[in-house]
Amino acid sequence: MAITIDDFKKLDLRVAKITEAEKIEGTDKLLRLKVTLGVEERQLVAGIAQHYSPEELVGKQLIVVANLEPAVIRGVESNGMLLAAISGGKIILATMDAETEPGSKLT
Repeated sequence: MAITIDDFKKLDLRVAKITEAEKIEGTDKLLRLKVTLGVEERQLVAGIAQHYSPEELVGKQLIVVANLEPAVIRGVESNGMLLAAISGGKIILATMDAETEPGSKLT
């Protein structure tokens, strides 16, 4: 399904830096991530625990959808969504290839 450029412009894609990560108790797939968007801290829930350990995520810079409505997943509020691809059955995070200021907007 094709979208218009106006639909695409509604997305607020930003660079987020992971400051904390931990498994969500009682799940095999979910991690709770604390991220900074520069002037703002957020919590995200992501189904990536089978592909990434919390320890290897801290310090990574991700691309997130910052204007997604909050959702409660397994009792934990998530305020955004990280972007990732699935390749060969593995989740690959959409990251920045150079240090970028957290909160920077993607264009």
